[in-house]
Amino acid sequence: MATESGTTPERDAAAAAEPDDVIREPGDVSPDTSDGETGEAKRVDEDGTKTSFSDSDDRPKPKAALVYNPIKVDGDELRALVTSRAEAAGWSAPLFYETTVDDLGDDVTRQALEEGVDAVLVAGGDGTVRAVSEAMTGSDVPLTIVPSGTGNLLARNLRLPLEDKAAMVEATFDGDTHAMDVGLARIRRPDGETKEHAFVVMGGMGLDAAMIANTNSDLKKKVGWVAYVDGAARSLVQAKPFPVMYQVPNHKMHRANVQSVLFANCGSLPAGLELIPEASIADGELDIVIFQPRSAFGWLLVWRRVAWDNSFLRKFRAGRKILSLRTADSSVRYTKGTGIDLAAQEAHPVQLDGDEFGEATHVAVRIAAGSLRIAVPKGHTLPA
Repeated sequence: MATESGTTPERDAAAAAEPDDVIREPGDVSPDTSDGETGEAKRVDEDGTKTSFSDSDDRPKPKAALVYNPIKVDGDELRALVTSRAEAAGWSAPLFYETTVDDLGDDVTRQALEEGVDAVLVAGGDGTVRAVSEAMTGSDVPLTIVPSGTGNLLARNLRLPLEDKAAMVEATFDGDTHAMDVGLARIRRPDGETKEHAFVVMGGMGLDAAMIANTNSDLKKKVGWVAYVDGAARSLVQAKPFPVMYQVPNHKMHRANVQSVLFANCGSLPAGLELIPEASIADGELDIVIFQPRSAFGWLLVWRRVAWDNSFLRKFRAGRKILSLRTADSSVRYTKGTGIDLAAQEAHPVQLDGDEFGEATHVAVRIAAGSLRIAVPKGHTLPA
């Protein structure tokens, strides 16, 4: 404060710092404002112009994308269902992508992710589900599986409603999400070409892949998975064991003459067959199955293990006790691990989730733990 002579007296800093007896309320202090603005917080646009907080219509709405195989599903019906559910949930109009022979779904799914979608739905066969899952691995965007096609292998293993498309579509907008593991197989061709592909159910080298390659596609369209019986019969006639070297991480290397080597994320097959009863999609490990029957009797032991022991006896306490007393046989061996490195002297067929992937001399498989988020109906629990 200036004195009458216009000079400013020196202030005693210590005295000024001493507290006084005056109690001040927030209203006693003038707001730090200018140009007539109030001291309240405000929302501004990119140019600094004041806008209203209540302008909720300008906020971006969530958006979903549907990737579907037009041969496997009724596109008009499914698009209408997804559109109505999205509108009811207050989401933006969904994006739609059809698969083709050249794009099984992975490329269009990547396009959808680049568009910034908040959820993806997939409808098609096991190959479409595998391709879309491959593109979505690690994206943290939820994937909804709308059961379609003949196999529905992943949907069956997750125990999803196979006949209720509306319930699965609804799960996209008002459901629960769970993380599941994804397998990644790096396949080396005889010419040295190497490429990595994902699988969500199981893959293999040997007889299982040959069986799929020998399955009549027209018959499969007519009778579904039963057509694989025909492929198996044709493959068994020419089946011969072949030598492989394989190693599971943190285990020693093995050499064996095998008919087939399977690496699985799930264990259930159609018709209620349990190939690997203990398989889990969320344990961070793959289940490895080595098939090495040496004779027709050995194949009977394999069938007994899968169709009787795993699929029936293990469901009952008395059955499990019988299995614990039974002498182990070497026709089929089981192990677990975070992957498997598998090499053969000659090229052999490879399959992933029931689709043939040509021939390979080396397959390096690893698990990507919890890398895919799956949307399920509210309250639905996945198998342990």
